[in-house]
Amino acid sequence: MSALLKLADDIWLAEGEIVDFYGFPYPTRSVVVRLPDGGLWVWSPIALSAELKAQIEELGTPAHLVSPNKIHHLYLQDWKAAYPEARLWGPQSTISKRTDLEFEAPLENHSPQAWQGAFDQAWFHGSRFLDEIVFFHSQSETAILADMSENFSDEFLRKHWSGWKRWIARVWGIVEGKGYAPLEVRWSFLSRGPLRAARDKVLGWNPRRVIMAHGKWQDSDGRNYLARAFEWIG
Repeated sequence: MSALLKLADDIWLAEGEIVDFYGFPYPTRSVVVRLPDGGLWVWSPIALSAELKAQIEELGTPAHLVSPNKIHHLYLQDWKAAYPEARLWGPQSTISKRTDLEFEAPLENHSPQAWQGAFDQAWFHGSRFLDEIVFFHSQSETAILADMSENFSDEFLRKHWSGWKRWIARVWGIVEGKGYAPLEVRWSFLSRGPLRAARDKVLGWNPRRVIMAHGKWQDSDGRNYLARAFEWIG
């Protein structure tokens, strides 16, 4: 766990614990944005330690807790318990999975008015396995992705993944130099029209910075990074 890292005005990054995902160690990461009204928008909430909670509350009060896809939901209930006035957001796939929680209307291609114009978003759908909302914080020129790009460093893989798992990471292209989505996600997109439309929307943002949930994030040249990461879309 690490302290909040300020990326630019009104946007911070928090690194979380490593969790097990079907036998593969995955790091967790959250993005916190302060909205124009002072409320905090928290993307993919990580484990809410006492240290992180204290740092968050120095910035403001979480008002929006955001799940970008149905995989990124593990800690929503803890944050909601700590901040009961916060509103929960996610695509319909997350909402259907977490029936124990009460969400706002499903996220698709347009950001809610409650977010006060701070974001644009693109809905990657056309797969029965996984859909995802990708966000763009225009003030900081930051694109925010969960699993539509994974960018593991060789250092991380050598430390946390065994030899055959490292081989899989290279074959899947979820490593530096490619930054693809996992192979099973890519194969699951049988409908490519919505997928290409979402990709084009993201590239049209011309982001400078790219934050992904898993792997080495990019502080510059973001559009070129994403153009390579989305090569598989065709």
